[in-house]
Amino acid sequence: MNDHLFGLRLFLRVARKGSFSAAGREMNIPQPTVSRIISQLERKVGATLLIRTTRAVGLTEAGSDFIARLEPILTALDEAEQAARGSDELRGVLRVGLSSTFAIRALVPRLPVFLERHPELRVELLMDDLRQDLVSEGVDVALRFGALQDSSAMAKRIGSTPRIIAASPAYLERAGMPQVPADLANHSVIAGPSIAGHVWSFRQEGTAFSVRVGGRLSVSVNEVSTVAAVAGLGIISMSLAGCAKEIEDGALVRLLPEWDMGTLEVNAVFAAGRAAKPSARAFADFLIAELDGPVLNTADR
Repeated sequence: MNDHLFGLRLFLRVARKGSFSAAGREMNIPQPTVSRIISQLERKVGATLLIRTTRAVGLTEAGSDFIARLEPILTALDEAEQAARGSDELRGVLRVGLSSTFAIRALVPRLPVFLERHPELRVELLMDDLRQDLVSEGVDVALRFGALQDSSAMAKRIGSTPRIIAASPAYLERAGMPQVPADLANHSVIAGPSIAGHVWSFRQEGTAFSVRVGGRLSVSVNEVSTVAAVAGLGIISMSLAGCAKEIEDGALVRLLPEWDMGTLEVNAVFAAGRAAKPSARAFADFLIAELDGPVLNTADR
């Protein structure tokens, strides 16, 4: 491989890993060699691309701009080489942004099948319940619940899942079973990152109703919301996909099932301004085939 091209690929791995040593282990290069190659690249480019500290490696402003322009070029080069070989085998790295709940409950148990089909592909899961910036974080495909905020981004609909409310039997024994949405004003709710504001909206036979709710606990990770609800700390509102197992096991009870809280669309979102990687498109198609069921309906996409 051309030395300069290798240096560019190595820089990309260092930036994404945030570590010279981690990138070196991935590419079977000793850390001092990684450092030397990156320094040579910076001299050739004429700018400092990385900030080195004793704890981590980060991008400078010039480095961020450089990588935003570089990554699509390397992706296009990989695809050109793949096409020239006449092979549809997926290679390289696929960076997937998603919530921890979706990763734990839906993706990771199915990931061995995807990786077995594509033995030359590496997958990096970037888990965050807040939405990642696809371009600055180098995300190839992000799995997002709810309405899409960026109209310029390319997206493929995976399916939809109902939003529900639930609580543990212990909490309901202590606080009582709500009979109508208005009763929730007298209950303690657990506020998670997927809840916007403190008003929950319901609909039944064309009638809409909203109730202001409150509680003593808020969390920044949806998976913790479910655990907190099982522990009896209050009522949660989230996607059925986020607590289906607990409801099936009886650890949580679905409340007010006759009232509709709407559904959450699930989309595979690709970064705007560049073509989606073949591996990202294949990953989205894999999810559509694997996830169809009562919890996540992919048939209506």
